[in-house]
Amino acid sequence: MIFNLSVLIGINAQSKDAWTTLGLVTFRTSYNPEYMMETKIPKISGAVEKIDGTIIEVEGYIIPLTGQISQSHFMLSKFPQSTCFFCGKAGPETAMQVFMKNNQKVKITERKVKVKGTLLVNPKDASSLLYTLENAEIFEL
Repeated sequence: MIFNLSVLIGINAQSKDAWTTLGLVTFRTSYNPEYMMETKIPKISGAVEKIDGTIIEVEGYIIPLTGQISQSHFMLSKFPQSTCFFCGKAGPETAMQVFMKNNQKVKITERKVKVKGTLLVNPKDASSLLYTLENAEIFEL
């Protein structure tokens, strides 16, 4: 089942921006002895909890993980690479790792894409991203 995220959180029904819902997270900073540094601990909202494990569609920009032209595992960012989370200009709620269905390789592009897949939320493991999209399919806009 694909959720209409705008209905779930009661915003303008015309909006299909999944990042609005995924952005409903707050963070507290806490010292992590394993990493010997302060880390951000997320507290996800009820709206995000409701869509954990469901199929969603999200638009964003591919951030490659390797130098290969095509990849089946990559990051998707709400923002272009120059302003993405990994460049220090956005929060962790604006990026997710994507694993393509059947390990399909996707050609890296700077254009915005739409990805559909099963959302997994990770509020506990600081060594991994907050969001993962599995069994994903990609659509160019």
